[in-house]
Amino acid sequence: MTQSTDVLQATVWAEHPQEWDLSDLYQGFDDPQLAQDLQELQRQAAAFRDQFRGRVSALFPEQLAECFKTLEAIAEKSGYLYAFPSLIFSADTRNTEAKQFLDKAMEALTAIENQLLFFDLELQGMEANQFDSFRQATALSTYQHYLNRIAQARPYTLSEDVEQTRNQDSLTGRQAFIQLRSVHLGEQEYQPVTTIDGKSASTEAELSALLYNPHPETRYAAYQSVRQVMQQHNSLYGYILNTVAQDHKLENQMRGYSSTLHKQLIADEVSEPVFRAIMDGTGARFDLFQRYYQLKEKALGQKIRTCDLYAPWETDADSRATIGYKTGVETLLAALDQFDANYARRAEEFFLKNWVDAKIRPGKRGGAFCSYTYGKHSYLLMSYTDDYNSLFTLAHEMGHGLHFEWIDDRQSYFNSNPPMVLAEIASTFNELLLLDYLLKQATDDKALTKTLITRQLEDQLNLLFRQSTISRLELAIHDRAAQGSFDQSFVNEEWMKLYQKLCGSAVDVLPEHQYDWARIGHIYFKPFYCYQYTASNIVSLACYQKYLEVGKAFIPGYLELLASGGSLDQVEALRQFVGVDIEDAATIKGALTYVETLLDQLQATI
Repeated sequence: MTQSTDVLQATVWAEHPQEWDLSDLYQGFDDPQLAQDLQELQRQAAAFRDQFRGRVSALFPEQLAECFKTLEAIAEKSGYLYAFPSLIFSADTRNTEAKQFLDKAMEALTAIENQLLFFDLELQGMEANQFDSFRQATALSTYQHYLNRIAQARPYTLSEDVEQTRNQDSLTGRQAFIQLRSVHLGEQEYQPVTTIDGKSASTEAELSALLYNPHPETRYAAYQSVRQVMQQHNSLYGYILNTVAQDHKLENQMRGYSSTLHKQLIADEVSEPVFRAIMDGTGARFDLFQRYYQLKEKALGQKIRTCDLYAPWETDADSRATIGYKTGVETLLAALDQFDANYARRAEEFFLKNWVDAKIRPGKRGGAFCSYTYGKHSYLLMSYTDDYNSLFTLAHEMGHGLHFEWIDDRQSYFNSNPPMVLAEIASTFNELLLLDYLLKQATDDKALTKTLITRQLEDQLNLLFRQSTISRLELAIHDRAAQGSFDQSFVNEEWMKLYQKLCGSAVDVLPEHQYDWARIGHIYFKPFYCYQYTASNIVSLACYQKYLEVGKAFIPGYLELLASGGSLDQVEALRQFVGVDIEDAATIKGALTYVETLLDQLQATI
């Protein structure tokens, strides 16, 4: 047993999913440090504005570097003030105090942001020759990529007063509607479902876990329970989505973006040819998705419905597929330890210091996330349901957390936010490490081995095809928004058409599935996020293949890639540190070939 696992067994959090400890941020809403930090930030922002507004073009590179450091310090502390109420609210969306304080913090931080808007705007307004001299200055070498990003934003920047108005409007506009959805979802009650062994599930997390149950009736009842709520509030969620999409359209018109996709690709540092190649490449291989579920139909002896997509292949798999929290944590740490001992020790710290909230509770935000707080560490949220799906979710979010640990060691604040394709690589890579470890441990357990292989296939099919299908829905939504308003019926119909095309005759798309889009938070929070899961998965698979080829020699370059954060162009960083080229069509083909190989292996066992 590894050293990290020995230490873990000596801890006292034992069997049950833990709750996080946010005292690294503040002790509570009555902590006087909260008010002091806010007052100090307001003072610093006002002083910075008084000193430098209208004078940025007269600064020397060394002075500009000092300004960046001051702005980074302000941004770092602003992150603490936002993270604390936001994390409490995510863990319990019924917490009125957290909601009120989050609103207060967002209002105050927006005012601070507005005080400082002038700085980037004055940089963008400089003569090209002067700005280029800043980009080439040795004193500003650390901020070269940040300056490049400022230059890219130049054509789409508005005047200071308009930018300030946009920020203020967000509080009661787009962001308010996004928050409304979260609050409303957190208040929902679901029809309880009782399993054959007498256990009851009533939260969204528990009901979603039942989609892995071996009994078709249980899966269908759980599927219906969640989607009945989505159907009941279909018009509300459609209205919110239309409002968000219309706001994006107005912003595009104001700034000069040709579309919401155009705006997001620039923000995410992804070229449109790469986006189109990913969408076209995955769209041409729906046969892989359909082939898998045709094999599953034969194995189960029943037509696969959308509520059966994650059904176990074995009818007695219910007992085999469970893994408790403590065992799951130990397993994950052991898998990471085989990759790199220091990597595993950094992961262990998350559990020892309670940076993880894995407990199931009513009102808890659905899904899972990693929230990074620069200068401290990340916090992980999920609902652990004692199954392998939960374990892989934990591995995924831990990948994000470890990524930010390496960034925090090496980068300043402005370089700490990795572009979105890079941001998802470590999470998927962690899942592949866990899968390999579990397969090696299960050599004498054929049923578990098959469960793991099919789970990996289903994960790959989700990342490559479902996530890209979500972005296809967003293309339809934002194209329609550019023409005018839409309602929930339009989204329902588009979602069904896209899913029926993906599934073909291999899967029966149940009528309730038309409401399922409302559960996808990213289409509200950040348009065109989901294709980046696909892109990152493609890159992660390429990285993992290289790791398998060269072994431990791969690790230094991989950790350098993680540590680079947002300091480099992501395409160049991938080429430089791990030799992966996302612009090469062969990289996309390699991911699809990997899935096809897994399908061949699976078919040989049937």
